[in-house]
Amino acid sequence: MGKVKEGDYIAVNYTGKLENEEVFDTSLSPGRTPLEFTVGAGQMIKGFDNGVIGMKVGETKTIMIPPAEGYGVSDPGKIITADKNSVPDFEQMEVGGNVVAGNGAQGKIIAKDENTITIDFNNKLAGKTLIFEVQLVSIN
Repeated sequence: MGKVKEGDYIAVNYTGKLENEEVFDTSLSPGRTPLEFTVGAGQMIKGFDNGVIGMKVGETKTIMIPPAEGYGVSDPGKIITADKNSVPDFEQMEVGGNVVAGNGAQGKIIAKDENTITIDFNNKLAGKTLIFEVQLVSIN
C-alpha cells in the first residue's frame, strides 16, 4: 500500500474542531460522504493538503493547522461600517445575523446602533487554529 503524495486523488473522512473542541464541520454526519480531492491542487487549505501527505489507507491522523495555513488571519480591512441609508433592510438586521453583499461576499453583523451597522466579511474561521481528525479512506 502506498502513501499519499502530491497529485494523488484521495478520499478522507474528517472532523474539524476549534481549540475549544467546538466541531465546525465533519464528513461523518448522516448523508455525508468522504471528502475527495487532489492533493496539492489548491482545492483545500494549505495545512490540510500538507497534512495528508505521507498517510496510508486506513490511517488516522490529527492535523493542527495554524491560521496562516488555514483561512488566514483576520483582516481588519474586511470589517466595514456602513451608514443605515446605504444598507437595504437596515431596520430588520440584527447583531449576529448573516448578510450577503452585492458582490456575493458573506458577512456577519457584529455591531449596530441607530445610524450604522458593522459587518465582518472575514471567513468565520479566519484567525483560528484548526484541528482535524482525518482518516484516509482511499488513494485513487
